[in-house]
Formats: sequence, C-alpha cells, structure tokens
Amino acid sequence: MNAAFEQRWLGRVTFEEALGLQEELVAKKRENRDASDELLLLEHEPVYTIGRTPDQSSLVDAAHLPHPLFAINRGGQATYHGPGQLIGYPIIDLRRCGQDLHRYLRWLEELLIQTLAIYEIPARTRPGLTGVWVDKRKIASIGVGVRHWITMHGFALNVCGDLAPFDRIIPCGIQDVTMTSIEREAGKPFSVVDVAAMFEKLAQRRISDLRVDQTVSAVGASYL
Repeated sequence: MNAAFEQRWLGRVTFEEALGLQEELVAKKRENRDASDELLLLEHEPVYTIGRTPDQSSLVDAAHLPHPLFAINRGGQATYHGPGQLIGYPIIDLRRCGQDLHRYLRWLEELLIQTLAIYEIPARTRPGLTGVWVDKRKIASIGVGVRHWITMHGFALNVCGDLAPFDRIIPCGIQDVTMTSIEREAGKPFSVVDVAAMFEKLAQRRISDLRVDQTVSAVGASYL
C-alpha cells in the first residue's frame, strides 16, 4: 500500500493540546479514509495519565500528585510523561493494516527496540508485558486507544531527565518496577530532538511492515 505517512515534530506541548490535536486528526480520518496516516512526535509538560479502568490503585495517592492527572481513552494503569521523554502518537488507520491491533503493538515495540539498538542499548520485550525493557528496567511504555480502527495515543520513550516523578505512582501497575532512560543506560547525554529524528527516519522506513491486505479481528488495548 502506498498511503502517505506524514510525521511532525511538535516540540514541548501540554497534554491537553496534544490530545485535542489527536482527536481532530482521528475525526478527519473518519470522514476521509484517504487522509494520510500521521506520527506526532513531541515532549509533554509534566503530567500523569491513567487509562479506562476502575482500578485506580496504581495512582497510590491521586489527591497529592505533584502534577496534573488525566483519565483518558486508553487501556491500563498510571504513567508519567514529562520533559526528557520522547512521546509518539501515531494516528494510523488499521483498516490499511489488516485490522490487527496486536500486530500494531508489536510493530511499535520493534521500532523502539531498533531505535535503541542504534545507541547500542540491548532492549527487548518481556512475556506478558507490553513495552520495552533493558534487562528488568523499563525504558519505554506503550498505551493505545482505537476508534473505528484509527489509532491514537502511543508510546513514551525515556531519553533523559528526571525519572523521580515515577516514584509517586506504581508505573503501569507493576510493583517495584525500575524505570530507566537512554541517558542512564548509555552513561552520556542525549537529547529528545535527536532521538526523535532517528525514530522518525526508522518509522518511515518500517511503515510498510505494518500495512497488509488481510483482515484480522483484534480486541482490547493495553498500557502495561
């Protein structure tokens, strides 16, 4: 398939702004199936989010979190977004991709693993857990929402900066998880802008791996 795949670096934006833009793009693609798939790359101002779940235990003490909290239309438990983290929000029509949500999640994981390999960081997935890890340290989280087979939300890759805000929650509902970053693993400075540029090039090359002509049923969405 030759559908366009456009990519945008937005810089640092608030969660509200990015959510509004995602919703606008999803609505546009619902109205026009020929509209381009897009990848929004950005950083967020500090914020916590949690998915559509009655279990709020991962917030620990929601009333005293140091940054705003948003409950949003993705699966799963609490996470933190902030400066030093590369956020990616793919707005992709999965009807072009076999309507296979699990294939999409694995595609995102593989993109992140390949990006980290460029920086000589040996990342991997772990059985039963979505996201990307270095040994038992979590370096990237994935959480998606899907409306009418159009994706929103996406991934958060820790590049640099302060990881302490994760200590105020149980990240992704995983007890005693250790969060890490590219900078921490490599032992030298990195910038979100540079990593975003590398990820953008890789995603452009690999979008064809996702697009297929088969129709496969998929259920659910997760942020683990």
